[in-house]
Amino acid sequence: MALIEFLMPKMGESVMEGSIIKWFKSVGDTVELDETILEIGTDKVDTEIPSPHQGKLMEILVQEGEIAQIGQAIAKFESEDNSTVEVKQDFQEPKKEVKEEENTVVTTQTNLSEGNSGFYSPLVINIAKKEGIDFEELKSVNGSGKDNRVTKKDILNYVANRSVNLNNEKVAVPSTPQPTTAKGVNTDVPVVNESLPVAPVTNSFSGDVEIQEMSRMRKIISERMLDSQRVSATVSSFVEADVTNLVFWRNRWKQHFKEKEQAVLTLTPIFIEAVIKALKDYPMMNVSVVGDTIHVKKNINIGLAVALPDGNLVVPVIKNADQYNLVGLTKKMNELAKKARHGKLEAHEMQDGTYTVSNVGSFGNVMGTPILVQPQVGILALGAVTKKPAVIDTPQGDAIAVRHMMFLSHSYDHRVVDGSLGGMFVRRVADYLERYDLDRSL
Repeated sequence: MALIEFLMPKMGESVMEGSIIKWFKSVGDTVELDETILEIGTDKVDTEIPSPHQGKLMEILVQEGEIAQIGQAIAKFESEDNSTVEVKQDFQEPKKEVKEEENTVVTTQTNLSEGNSGFYSPLVINIAKKEGIDFEELKSVNGSGKDNRVTKKDILNYVANRSVNLNNEKVAVPSTPQPTTAKGVNTDVPVVNESLPVAPVTNSFSGDVEIQEMSRMRKIISERMLDSQRVSATVSSFVEADVTNLVFWRNRWKQHFKEKEQAVLTLTPIFIEAVIKALKDYPMMNVSVVGDTIHVKKNINIGLAVALPDGNLVVPVIKNADQYNLVGLTKKMNELAKKARHGKLEAHEMQDGTYTVSNVGSFGNVMGTPILVQPQVGILALGAVTKKPAVIDTPQGDAIAVRHMMFLSHSYDHRVVDGSLGGMFVRRVADYLERYDLDRSL
């Protein structure tokens, strides 16, 4: 028999932690190799994780609703196969400071929970400590979790309805419902200055403002966007393109495409095709920055920003996009977008992007300045295609005609991409779109 630690797997590029949404097995259950054992949520995707071991689940170290660092032990297995003791997993070891912090939390939990017949997670303990709630008071909080366990939602609702002492006066705090994510509970805790009296973030004293807590995904997206702005020196270049030929070609072929391929032909895969050609012309746009080095990527993996029904945004990746023809690009893009909107994306479908495209025109926007997806150095926003009068060349000279026009907005990292490269790249994309071959067949 061998006792094996199941480590938190790496969930994607730059992702260093994840929230345990659900365990599908209980302690004592037999688990088969590759059988789904738990669901983990990150800012990018919620993913069901198969077991890397076969045996009996002996201990669950990280409970539902709690956060685990990549590489942290989250469960223990008993296995008869000694060969599985050394299991290689792709993760970065948590820093020593993180482990020390975790030990502090465990100690705090033990002290606060002394004599308690129930169980309080480190997250609940931290919130109670920061709000000045002692053990006797914590015991009065009703739990809605498994076995009446107190969850984050329970403790925050309790705090929201609890009288707090502000400026030495008792102030009754009205309750505001705490929204949860579609799967699991938001488990991030804000940093609080314990030297000052603290009012819960969900309070509304005037009654004319509704205060909502960010979902887990929205909170981490917010952090990622701020991190990107801190890391990169981002600038933007804009080009207006005449895509009349492209629009005419698509209108001519869309019905045939639908009947033959059982798929909808939109303008987006045609735009992506032009981006791929431009990346081959300017390979220094298909790079990432790691410290003081530039990593030139041989594969062209196009990230496609997809808006979800709840307002959040995910970026699935078309791997080796340059190896698809237009039909293949269309089908792959439609497949990933559909999976994203139904919450079915897998972790590997969100990783390893080398350049990103965002179709802001789908919201009626004519242009935008998107934020870089780290560690990429470029992202292209596609504006809405609109009809407008434009000056065109004719055999008889200049003339004014109604044309289909759009703006391309290129944001890039000025640390490694100068204005000349950033500007020439987006101009090349526009050239490919403007010179679209009307005689092209599918």
